[in-house]
Amino acid sequence: NNSLARTAAQKSIVLLKNDNNTLPLSKTLKKVAIIGPNADNWEALLGNYNGIPKNPVTVLRGLKNKLEPKTEILYAEGSDLADGIHNLQPVPSCYLVTAEGKQGITGEYFANAELKGEPAFIRTDDQINFYWESGSPAPELPDDNFGIRWTGYLVPPVSGTYAIGCWGMPWLEVWLEGEKILAHQSEHHAFQKEKSIALEAGKKYKLVYEYKNGFGDADAKLLWSMPDPDRLNKAVDIARQSDAVIVVLGLSQRLEGEEMPIQVDGFSGGDRTHLNLPKVQEDLMKALKATGKPLILVLLNGSALSVNWAAEHADAVISAGYPGQQGGNAVADVLTGDYNPAGRLPVTYYQSVEQLPPFDEYEMKGRTYRYFSGTPLFPFGFGLSYTTFGYSDLLLPGKVVAGEPVHVSVKVTNTGKIAGEEVVQLYLTDEKASTPRPIRQLEGFERIMLKPGESKVVEFTLEPRQLSLINDKNTRVIEPGWFSVAVGGKQPGFTGRADAGTTQVVTGRIMVTGRVFQVATK
Repeated sequence: NNSLARTAAQKSIVLLKNDNNTLPLSKTLKKVAIIGPNADNWEALLGNYNGIPKNPVTVLRGLKNKLEPKTEILYAEGSDLADGIHNLQPVPSCYLVTAEGKQGITGEYFANAELKGEPAFIRTDDQINFYWESGSPAPELPDDNFGIRWTGYLVPPVSGTYAIGCWGMPWLEVWLEGEKILAHQSEHHAFQKEKSIALEAGKKYKLVYEYKNGFGDADAKLLWSMPDPDRLNKAVDIARQSDAVIVVLGLSQRLEGEEMPIQVDGFSGGDRTHLNLPKVQEDLMKALKATGKPLILVLLNGSALSVNWAAEHADAVISAGYPGQQGGNAVADVLTGDYNPAGRLPVTYYQSVEQLPPFDEYEMKGRTYRYFSGTPLFPFGFGLSYTTFGYSDLLLPGKVVAGEPVHVSVKVTNTGKIAGEEVVQLYLTDEKASTPRPIRQLEGFERIMLKPGESKVVEFTLEPRQLSLINDKNTRVIEPGWFSVAVGGKQPGFTGRADAGTTQVVTGRIMVTGRVFQVATK
């Protein structure tokens, strides 16, 4: 359901910075530049372990849906995703030629996955760009037991270094001029692979693509990225022509995941070796900022990013995560103010990986918002709005007996001029304990919608287990003592950028009395 997918994506978008009310975008803008390797990249909407959407809406498409024809949209890719990691597109039919000299490529379709015997039929396909899902290409072929051999010639339009790629599962191999250049085998999911090859314009290169399907989803694509040495200059040029620049950067399933065949700066086998944006993306962002035009950064990413330069220099920053097939429409809704953002960060954005201890032990000290004592770039639970919220009338008991529930309430008011959602968060700190405790931990949250000037009382109940700990005897207990409670639209305890916001935090304390109380465990 596109409507549900769009709503879910809207709620996940986090506004991290909005200097001088850069967002929402003015409705009077005449020309907007949409730039970046994730701007028109459907893979960046999905992350890993995903299905394949039939009609994904990229950020570029979403903004065109929203702004055209009143606003002219200019687009440029600007950079690769990372050094040596290109955005690949299906090779167009006009650059494929059969042995007979016709446009397209010859496909021999076999009723078995071994490509044995005579083909069930032969046809000319415009290109290799197929997704049959759980079916087969034709009634003559059984599901989950067929194969295809495509043969023909690749005729490049310009000379230079091309990235030739493939996508498919479960098994495929690609040869160019008799050399096997690509292969993929997976029971789980398709994955893009690529190889850089120098090609001459107009020359015919013999191509063979063999595909075998014996189980699972069936999809096969022949992809490429054409040479474009002037990519950065094209992006800067359209930025100079525009009233505002939206640069769409971040990560994708090409870079982060599990046991991936990738080794580039910042990424090793799908793991992160630092938290920075890939250098080519950072360079693109700086070049666009130098044009003097308002710069809005949209991040599509799964794991946290140390976007320090953007936090300092971009006019506005949003993180959309991996927002799904309707992500482009949802991002456009937020950028234009048709949806007031209320997402909150589900992870901490650190200033650098150097703020984290090495991963050679399993202690939690210094990790996650609960045990991190430094100053993050943006903290867990952080997010801005186009309106403002005030907190008052925090009510909580001064004393409770260990083992009793704790009732907390607070009044939240929309103090701004437009309607918006607030995510009311309750954080708890055990001020003194016999075993190590988190600096603070989230123990409740509620999303509410308020009209301008409207107020609502939000209530939480802390159950005994939420005040408990595991003591040095490996028993879950509640220890008498002081507990701090903070309620607001973000974490307490930060200053500077990490505390900038459109919402408040109110705090109080509870004295837990009585003897040590043993909490029943299930």
